Amino acid sequence: MSDRHFDQLATRFAEKIYGGAKGAIRLAVLQADLKESLPDRPLRVLDIGAGLGHMALWLAERGHDVTLAEPAEPMLEGARQRFAEAGQSGTFIQAPWQDLPGQLTEPYDLVLCHAVLEWLAEPHTILPALHQLTKADGWLSLAFYNRDALIYRNLLKGHFKKMRRNTLAGEKQSLTPQQPLDPRELAAQLEGQWRVETQSGVRVFHDYMPVEFQAKAELADLLEMELAHRRHPSFAGLGRYLHWMCRPV
Repeated sequence: MSDRHFDQLATRFAEKIYGGAKGAIRLAVLQADLKESLPDRPLRVLDIGAGLGHMALWLAERGHDVTLAEPAEPMLEGARQRFAEAGQSGTFIQAPWQDLPGQLTEPYDLVLCHAVLEWLAEPHTILPALHQLTKADGWLSLAFYNRDALIYRNLLKGHFKKMRRNTLAGEKQSLTPQQPLDPRELAAQLEGQWRVETQSGVRVFHDYMPVEFQAKAELADLLEMELAHRRHPSFAGLGRYLHWMCRPV
């Protein structure tokens, strides 16, 4: 298995990941967590696997100096266009994460690594690079596809044969990640290098709603309730993604 890049799927990725309520909830939770954790001053930011630049642009619009690293040229070009249309500047690097520690010699105040780990052949191998690229007094914003939520979703659908086979990874052309992460395993891998300061669930209830209820719900209400319950002790762990704000140890 190799790392997955999105050279041929940029349009589909944009529609699936950022279209509609799912994408709006995802951005709202990530942004709320960052607002809460970060100091009120300009930061040097590195967005690894920046995709189409949604989060990077939001940070650039708030006065931060943003560098976007993305291996897929169509995705990076989409990010460039997004920045240009918004009248914002950024630094754009087409490179996989493996190249970044050699290219970027000065660590960053904030490193974003959102929805990257689950597409890697060996997710844990990126963790030392993230540590190297983050200042000793900096922050890591780590969002990843939650294996627990995928298991729960399959249980609700009655996919018991799939559960017995333990075949939860997506197919080659699927946008279901190839390596959904067990949060307990990841927490153990972070130990000794990172301190997890806050943990939020992204879409802790939306994806479990019956379709007819999703269709009736107002986006403003969905956002309000997802934000209100993103750290609920019973619901946070069911988030389709988990977002951890981390500090180097």
